Amino acid sequence: MALCLLALWAAPAMAVDATELAGRIQKKYATINAFSANFSQSIRNAASGDTEKRSGSFLFKKPVLVRWETLKPEKELLIVGKDAVWDYFEEDKEAYRYAVQEIIGSKTMLRFLTGKANLTEDFLVAAGKPGEAGPGQAVLQLAPREPEPGLVLAKVWVDLSTDMIARIFIQDFYANTNDLTLEGVVVNPKLADTLFAFTPPRDAKVHDNVPVKGHDLPK
Repeated sequence: MALCLLALWAAPAMAVDATELAGRIQKKYATINAFSANFSQSIRNAASGDTEKRSGSFLFKKPVLVRWETLKPEKELLIVGKDAVWDYFEEDKEAYRYAVQEIIGSKTMLRFLTGKANLTEDFLVAAGKPGEAGPGQAVLQLAPREPEPGLVLAKVWVDLSTDMIARIFIQDFYANTNDLTLEGVVVNPKLADTLFAFTPPRDAKVHDNVPVKGHDLPK
């Protein structure tokens, strides 16, 4: 999914037809080839009540190339490349390799950001509660037609001037939540494919989770 936040000056939150807006969002994302953005993220553990705040940058390029770089509270680099996914933790010097389909299918937030979550087909769509949307925005509440442990409820905040998502909120079966806001979005920037390639540093410990025919690689 491509996302953009433009100036939200003065325009009030507006009432819209939820299903019609969901369709507009899908059409808009279909026209976008890439985007870059800064993100802020709040992840809450329901059992402990602890909340972790994260921030960093996000790059996306079609068909499914992702560079998700967390800078705070600690550095983590997630690369979804053409042939593999790498998740690298700089402080620990550990790199994890996964199959692309495994990550895109299981990482719920990535499904939204890359357009793999089809709002009109995968969800029952309803308008959000009054007062939830900011100026110039609308909120859609999404109930998955086929709930899964990682996703039982989602909400998206939509910039009505662009039909793009500015914020995504996800709740899982255990009531844990993941709340992501995008800022400073640039639509269709020129992004070199090298941004979505990763080679582990020589001193990194590599955990390979990509199965090969007949057996699994050591983890």
